[in-house]
Amino acid sequence: MSAVLKPRKSRLGSNPSVKDRVSKEEWQLRLDLAAAYQLAAVFKWTDLIYTHFSARLPGHEEFLINPYGLMFEEVTASNLIKIDHDGKTIDDPLGLGYNEAGFVIHGCIHEARPEAQCVIHTHTRAGVAVSAMKCGLLPISQHAMRVQREVSYHDYEGIALDMNERERMAADIGKTSRVMILRNHGLLTLGESVREAFELMYYLDCACQIQIDACAGGMDNVIQMSKSAGDAASKQFNRANRPSQHKDWPALLRLLERKGSNYAS
Repeated sequence: MSAVLKPRKSRLGSNPSVKDRVSKEEWQLRLDLAAAYQLAAVFKWTDLIYTHFSARLPGHEEFLINPYGLMFEEVTASNLIKIDHDGKTIDDPLGLGYNEAGFVIHGCIHEARPEAQCVIHTHTRAGVAVSAMKCGLLPISQHAMRVQREVSYHDYEGIALDMNERERMAADIGKTSRVMILRNHGLLTLGESVREAFELMYYLDCACQIQIDACAGGMDNVIQMSKSAGDAASKQFNRANRPSQHKDWPALLRLLERKGSNYAS
């Protein structure tokens, strides 16, 4: 029988539920972020208890992140940890704390890019493989065209525990990129919503998988698309009012519901 993780007693008094002590806006954000974690388990983006997704609370210098020690399928709306811009814990329902590297990476991106509501970081096998390739992400698939035109890169400096790395990481992602390949490390995306960051990561990771598969047949056998074709596809993906912008996330939530996920608890 699996262990049941119970919330510790709240410092706020009579242990009200998380849903009862947060705003409607925060609860909705918790639902979306928890869903993203559990969807990551479905798509096999996990790395044991490591890597992290974060979401900034609207109108606040506070963000949500996963408890350190949970598998992604165990993350729910109620057990997400709330921390401030200095990394101080505001609310930790399970008392597990958070991964320090998560604050170095996510705190940096949220500070540098205030428009980013969500930041997703993964260590998938294909993502790490492409991060170790000198050529970076190649324009060889339609999936790549969703993200390739705005990919930025950050050189590996060791496990992200050094606060001094944040300045260099922020400089490397710049003011417009929503997609970063962390060399010899993994992938990162950001979005103005959880849904946007998730979609970008989906396409980025798929593009990396396709690239590794294609390159297995030899680099000389890989066809790179023309700049004009790549530019056209990128423009089409980023056109205004693209239908998937409001259709894919509800479909993904229905997937979780069919699987009996407890993300909304």
